[in-house]
Amino acid sequence: MSSSGVLYLIATPIGNLGDITYRAVEALKNSDVIACEDTRHTRILLDHYGIRKPLVSYHDFSEKRQAPALVARIRAGETVALVSDAGTPGVADPGFRLVREALREGVRVEMLPGPTAFVPALVLSGLPTDRFVFEGFLPVKPGQRRNRLEALKNVERTVILYESPHRLIRTLEALREVFGGDLRVAVARELTKKFEEIVRGTVDEALERFGSGKVLGEFVVVFNPSAIKEEPVIGN
Repeated sequence: MSSSGVLYLIATPIGNLGDITYRAVEALKNSDVIACEDTRHTRILLDHYGIRKPLVSYHDFSEKRQAPALVARIRAGETVALVSDAGTPGVADPGFRLVREALREGVRVEMLPGPTAFVPALVLSGLPTDRFVFEGFLPVKPGQRRNRLEALKNVERTVILYESPHRLIRTLEALREVFGGDLRVAVARELTKKFEEIVRGTVDEALERFGSGKVLGEFVVVFNPSAIKEEPVIGN
């Protein structure tokens, strides 16, 4: 294991800028460079805490090029911080490739835990939390999306999905097609932000709520295939 530099994986707020640890702020201040998905987004967080550090764009389209370059900087003695736009880097974002490259090259990697959207969504869903599976984003193509959901039909645990606003309706429709309109779901929107909303009910009810206008925000969809006939969760 090399002791030259270090890669910090730093969880950042999913909405409310106050949801960051003291340790995370100190690590960002002490880093030589911060790798992030969107430099404009990360700059808002850094400005809030008075942090002035060089930023490197690291996202789906640059990870193959940037991962080796960042690891080389760590091996040369620099401290590199990796953050996502919101939440924990490496969860449903390109951080995995950098972590794998760093471990392969024997550089030091430290995880600074903190916010991630799927945990509060699960806890607030009202669905069973003792066993769950995180599926991230479903495939874009309808056939592949349906196949993924079909594979979950007999899963006896709560399922958590991430979804973007422009695909939410298609995902809810796919859930209805595979599991039926009475599937119990919780749709969490804009967690920790000003317009946070948790819609709990059936798929049909969720489609009625979000299908009547423009869909805005970032979403977490939670459902449990075995909870279709359970008592409904009260309150939205």
